[in-house]
Amino acid sequence: MENNRYFLHLAYNGSTFHGWQAQKNAHSVQEEIENSLFLILGNQKIKLTGAGRTDTGVHARNYYAHFNSDLLLDEEDLKQMVYRLNSILPDSIAIFNAFRVKDDAHARFSALSRTYQYFICRDYDPFAVGFSYRLTVPLNIDLMNEAASLIMQYSDFTCFAKSGAQTKTNNCLVTVSEWVIRNNYLIYRTKANRFLRNMVRAMVGTLLDVGKGKLSIDEFRLILENGTRSDAGQSVPACGLFLEDIEYHPSIIVP
Repeated sequence: MENNRYFLHLAYNGSTFHGWQAQKNAHSVQEEIENSLFLILGNQKIKLTGAGRTDTGVHARNYYAHFNSDLLLDEEDLKQMVYRLNSILPDSIAIFNAFRVKDDAHARFSALSRTYQYFICRDYDPFAVGFSYRLTVPLNIDLMNEAASLIMQYSDFTCFAKSGAQTKTNNCLVTVSEWVIRNNYLIYRTKANRFLRNMVRAMVGTLLDVGKGKLSIDEFRLILENGTRSDAGQSVPACGLFLEDIEYHPSIIVP
């Protein structure tokens, strides 16, 4: 029996979810979509594989997941599936698109890069609650950018790895690491081929310690070189973190 692979392109507000990953006694994005697909695809049990785990409270503007089905769905079938998914899923999840991909295409392992942004609100704004970290203390943003640029000179990020995480390697290729100011927001942007669990939040927390004057540039460099998580700063709250984009090679799509 033919097994066909499809990608879902979606976004979610992570405020009410315990992350992407399905888990016992916890509300997850994966479980919500799998349950909806079960109803739409004729009670066919669907297992979604996501582009990666996101922690409780983290948001995603562009996220991808793949699933296999015995059904061969054409473009119109997929459009109808997207429409029906959006009609039954909670408002905190939006499905943008569904498309067929090659059998070996993988939402996680085929990803070329991932881009995250972390939002810090520098003012008292009730409309920023749940989507940013409010921080009004003085910060030396120039020093924070100098430290952020150092990150791109290293590849081993054990210092930002979650304690006890089981990964084969803590190496990542970071190609973007910078702070930008947008109105009342201070935003950290970073892009890499992969990220360790909790890595971005730990990076932001440590960079903020530089901005507050708790760490010098030389001390920040030593943290990167020594690879000790306890020397780095605390992880910032999840609410300010957005998975902004994931890149794939166009060749994975079945024309």
